Amino acid sequence: MLFIILTVVVAAGCSASPSKKVEKVNHFKFTADEHKPYVGFLIDTLKDERWYKDKALFEEQVKALGGQVKTLAANGLDDVQIKQAELLIAEGVDVLVVVPHDAVISAKIVDIAHKAGVKVISYDRLIKNAKVDYYISFDNEKVGELQATEILKNVSSGNFAYIGGADSDNNAILFRQGAMKVLKPLIDQGKIKLVFDQYTKDWDPKVAQQNMMNALKQNGNKINAVVAANDGTAGGVIDALTSAGLAGKVPVSGQDSELAAIRRILKGTQTMTIYKSIKELATKSAEMAIQVAKGEKVQTDTTINNGAADIPSVFLTPVVITKNNIRDTVIKDGFLSEADVFKP
Repeated sequence: MLFIILTVVVAAGCSASPSKKVEKVNHFKFTADEHKPYVGFLIDTLKDERWYKDKALFEEQVKALGGQVKTLAANGLDDVQIKQAELLIAEGVDVLVVVPHDAVISAKIVDIAHKAGVKVISYDRLIKNAKVDYYISFDNEKVGELQATEILKNVSSGNFAYIGGADSDNNAILFRQGAMKVLKPLIDQGKIKLVFDQYTKDWDPKVAQQNMMNALKQNGNKINAVVAANDGTAGGVIDALTSAGLAGKVPVSGQDSELAAIRRILKGTQTMTIYKSIKELATKSAEMAIQVAKGEKVQTDTTINNGAADIPSVFLTPVVITKNNIRDTVIKDGFLSEADVFKP
């Protein structure tokens, strides 16, 4: 029997027409209990520490609400993520929750899902140019504003570098927009000179490190501050600064409150990070997914235009983390343990 089921799924995944594929299999829910809501969770990658937390918390909450969930990670490959969407649709998911690798290419997932009568929730990253049913994330432009504002508390003039995220991720664009909203008035006044401004392919810390090394080389090591889009890129920046003997002397921002970043903040090589409560995001996303799977009305706060439509959205509030509030935030919330953070 198992062989027959697997054969049906594989055959469906190879079909040239997504709509025909759905006609053949959408009455079969390949789960332990086909009467429970079935949620598919598509994650871009599990290479970064934070996504393991999203996965665990999201799955836990879906199950607590009486649903079933399957999570698949594409390891940064767009064609794999699309195939994974087709597989979950063939298995009879009631809703897809997607962390897209590429904001534009992932529009195909929405098209395939909608042809099958499956709704799509864009998780943390916005899918562009497709009529996504719902979007849940943090106020990502606000994240960039907070990053730049905190750096300015440490250095308010001189040569600044911006090390962004992947430009294929809409969030990275929003982070930069937020940061520039804060920095541009000072740039226009001549107080700040933006001497380097570069996105980081695939959010790769090694690429960020190379970008920062280029920034230092181009400016004779005279960089006064760095706004880095997340903790991974911040780590790459700090590695480059360390090689130049500047780590701890140049303020560097971050985001995601990864353990390594919190330790760097305590050490003094990273200035701040942004805490976006993964627990809140994963929990509320799971609640939304179950509501959508049951055909219930979902309460949203606002809308955001993604190039195709105004998408009903829920935005959560980001929090600045410095060495002064680590215990009152990420540790108090259970995101990180005191033992891990403060161990020698």
